[in-house]
Amino acid sequence: MSGPMSGLVSGAPARLVRAPWAAFALRRSWRFLVSLWVLVTASFLMIHLIPGDPVRAALGTTAPVELVEARRQALGLDAPLWQQYTGFLRGLLTGDLGTSMVNDLRVAQVVGERLPETIKLALPAFVLVLAISVPVGVVMAMLTRGGRRRGGELAFTSASVFVAAIPEFLLAVGLVYAFAVSLPWFPVAGREELSSYVLPVLSLAIAPAAVMARIVRVELLAVLGEDFVRTARAKRLPARLIYARHALPNALTATLTLAGLLLTSMVAGTVLVENVFAWPGLGSTIVQSILQKDYPMVQGVVLVYGAGVLLVNLLVDVLLAVLDPRSTIREG
Repeated sequence: MSGPMSGLVSGAPARLVRAPWAAFALRRSWRFLVSLWVLVTASFLMIHLIPGDPVRAALGTTAPVELVEARRQALGLDAPLWQQYTGFLRGLLTGDLGTSMVNDLRVAQVVGERLPETIKLALPAFVLVLAISVPVGVVMAMLTRGGRRRGGELAFTSASVFVAAIPEFLLAVGLVYAFAVSLPWFPVAGREELSSYVLPVLSLAIAPAAVMARIVRVELLAVLGEDFVRTARAKRLPARLIYARHALPNALTATLTLAGLLLTSMVAGTVLVENVFAWPGLGSTIVQSILQKDYPMVQGVVLVYGAGVLLVNLLVDVLLAVLDPRSTIREG
């Protein structure tokens, strides 16, 4: 091809298509869509695979038969399974997650009200994890580089393993007892003031911060042993320049995938933490819905949690591919 069009084809769009991370992003996006479809299908089948009548279970054994049948018709559960499935998919495309069996509220409305409250916990906790783990991991790598300070390395490893093994629920209960009951410094529950965020955020952040600090230290020690770092030292570059410009960026890109996994696990951890602190988010909503046998509400919340996990993993993979093109080669 010649002429003006050849310049367009060989310009920026063509370079974007040839970029390794762009092809990687397309492959990951396709996998994301397939995984999302599997999630949607599994959540749809959840109601139909539960033994017994979900409407009867939600309304109770003493509910009149006429009320049960009317609710089944209102929810479309009397239609053939394939019609229910196609209707469910059409509803998702328009943002309709169904209707609660217990209170007739739209599931999308409840999720829209509760999701921001969950994000208000998970996002500050994630920022706190990074603010704690990266400096601690870097300092420990600097102190224990080359096999120095074996005692400090053993103490750090043992303490981080112990803290990381504490479940969020147990940690939350311990923090409530220590800093809300024994020492009334913070509220026991609720979100009336800024101080009510402290204990829930700490409950979510402490264990992941211990895990991340260990990973940052290990990755930074590995990078410090690379040839390009030894070359920088041979050139007598200042230590702060070696760490800030050469070692730390390479170590952080290697821990980016773990950071994404930690974020998704922290979002899942809000289910327990929200119930300890009576926080009005999706975590407390799904537990209450399970107890009430409100399966459409459980279905909607599970969909939101699952889609959020898949989306975070996709974004982390693409960002890692942009920062480190070698990951696309390893992916194949």
